[in-house]
Amino acid sequence: MAKKAVKKALKKAAKKKTVKAKKPSAPAIKLHPSIDKGFAKAGLKNFAGGTLTCNCATDPVTVALHSQSAHNHACGCTKCWKPEGAIFSVVAVVPSDKVEVTANGHKLHVVDTSALILRHACSGCGAHMHGPVRREGHPFQGLTFVHTELSKNKGWSPPGFAAFVSSVIESGVPPSKMPAIRKRLKALGLEPYDALNPGLMDYLATAAAKKSGAYREA
Repeated sequence: MAKKAVKKALKKAAKKKTVKAKKPSAPAIKLHPSIDKGFAKAGLKNFAGGTLTCNCATDPVTVALHSQSAHNHACGCTKCWKPEGAIFSVVAVVPSDKVEVTANGHKLHVVDTSALILRHACSGCGAHMHGPVRREGHPFQGLTFVHTELSKNKGWSPPGFAAFVSSVIESGVPPSKMPAIRKRLKALGLEPYDALNPGLMDYLATAAAKKSGAYREA
């Protein structure tokens, strides 16, 4: 009996000493290189713009933006340019009159002339250098969509939300990954929406209401 008691006690002590190996945590889902490791939560005060440069090793296209960017966000749509391997693009807007192609503009072509955003891509590397909205009467007319990740200048406005999140499925992302993707976006401080964020959607709806005569102030 005494031997059995000793064996039992030793077994119990051994169990206490045994440290369970922790399961390695799954790596965070890679959404886009400019946000995967975190990012500044605000742009630089009085930042006045910078230069975008395409990814060509020789004769790159350069575009000067004479303004801070606005409404920067991660976008899941299939139209916006994104670097190889990224699930989302990261895109912002600037006033169109603050955009100037400064070198090798002959390499640019419009990806889809029927689209609302006239995305001008480099024929060499494929990067979208600027995308003006010129459609008469559209609320976004006078704005140009840009990818500030193509700039070496620091101080651009950071992304503030994620738009058209469900659309990544159309790019080949398995639907089963969507909960983890939304969770990761929230962890990065980017609220996920399946359209634009509420402020921009209200802006578009307000413009439509004014056009139809249905707009009411109160």
